[in-house]
Amino acid sequence: MVFFLVSLQLTAFSQSHPTIDSSQRDLMEVLAKLFNGKATTSEEKKLNFSFVPAAGYAMHTGWAGMLTGNVGFYNGGNANGLQKISSVLMDVTYTENMQIMVPLYANIWTKGNKYNILIDHRFIKYPSKVFGLDDQRDIADGYFVDYNGMKLHQTVLRNLSPNFYLGLGYYFDALWNVRELDPPAGFKTAFQDYGIQNKNTAAGPVFQLLYDSRLNTINPLNGMYASVAYRNNLKWMGSDTHWQSLQLDLRKYIRFPANSSNTLALWNLNWFTLNGRPPFLMLPSNGWDDSYNSGRGYIQGRFRGRNMMYYETEYRFNITRNGILGGTVFLNGQTYSLKMFKDFVGFKTGYGFGLRIKLNKYSGSNICIDYGFGKNGSRGFAVNLGEIF
Repeated sequence: MVFFLVSLQLTAFSQSHPTIDSSQRDLMEVLAKLFNGKATTSEEKKLNFSFVPAAGYAMHTGWAGMLTGNVGFYNGGNANGLQKISSVLMDVTYTENMQIMVPLYANIWTKGNKYNILIDHRFIKYPSKVFGLDDQRDIADGYFVDYNGMKLHQTVLRNLSPNFYLGLGYYFDALWNVRELDPPAGFKTAFQDYGIQNKNTAAGPVFQLLYDSRLNTINPLNGMYASVAYRNNLKWMGSDTHWQSLQLDLRKYIRFPANSSNTLALWNLNWFTLNGRPPFLMLPSNGWDDSYNSGRGYIQGRFRGRNMMYYETEYRFNITRNGILGGTVFLNGQTYSLKMFKDFVGFKTGYGFGLRIKLNKYSGSNICIDYGFGKNGSRGFAVNLGEIF
C-alpha cells in the first residue's frame, strides 16, 4: 500500500538515547520547520509516539484509508544502553475491496529484559483473492472469498541467559461467514476440493524458544533473532480439529559497511504442518506470516501449501545525510510442499526496491514504501510502519 500523508505526525520522544547523532532529523522536525519557519530539535521524554493518517493502494486491498500509530519506550530507562525498546502498534484500515483491518501488536520488554511479552490481536473482515494450491496458475485465476477473522495470540517469555528466552502462550484463531464470492464455473476449485466450512476455529498452547540480541526491534541495525514456536491445536481448548504446526524464524542484521548505519538484513522463515489438517485459510501462505510481510512482489495469498520455506535478503541504506530519507533493495524466494523438508518444487522469486521516510529518529520508526516484482508479470506496492522484518 502506498502512503500519502494527510496530516501531521504527533510525537513525544524517548528517554536519553546516547546513540542518536544530533545531526539526524525525522519527519516531525522537518514539518515543524515547514510550518513554523524554523527547525525544532526533538526533546527527550518518556515515549516515542508516531501517528499517521494516510491513504494508499496495495495489490490485495485496492485503495485504502488508514489511521496508524506506534509507540516506543524503555521500561526502567536505558541508562546503560542495553535495555531493549518496547513497542506497541495499532491501526484501523478500510479498503476499496470493503476490507476492515484492526490489528494491535505489542512487543514489551520488562526492566532488565527479564520478560518479553508478545501480543498479536487482530480483527479482519476480509474479502480477498485465493488461488488454490496450484502455484502454477496465473494471477487472473484467483477469485474472491469473503470471511471475518479474529486472531488472539499472546506469549510470555522468561530470560534464561543473555538474550535467550523460553516461553508459553495461547493462540486462538477464528474464521466465520466463510464463503466463495465468484468461483470459476465449470470445475471444482481447490478450496472446494480441500473442504470449505462456514466457520473454523483453531486454539491451543504455544511453546517458544527465542534468542534475540537486537536492541531495537522496530528498526534493527545489528544483532540476531531466532525463534522456534511449536503450536498444538487441541479440541478441548476450543479447536475444531487437532493439528500441529512449527515455525522457525531466523533473522540476522549486519552493519555494512561496519562504520555506517547501513544494514544488510537476512530472513529465513520455515512454516511446517506437523500433522492434522489445518483449515484451508490457515495453511502456510505468503503474506500470512505473523507480520503479514512475506512475499513482496506477489499478492497476499498467491501461494499456499502444507509446508513453506521462505528466504529474503534486504539492504537498507541512507539517502540523505540527516537520515530522514533512506532506501532499500530486496530479493526473496519461497517454495511449498506436501511433505516437511521434502519435495519442495517451483521456487518463486521476488525482488524490488523501496523508500524509507524517518518518522521518529529515537524509536527508528520508518514509513516503508516498497515496489516488488514477481514471476508471470506479478508486481505491486507493499507498505509498513516499521521495517518489514
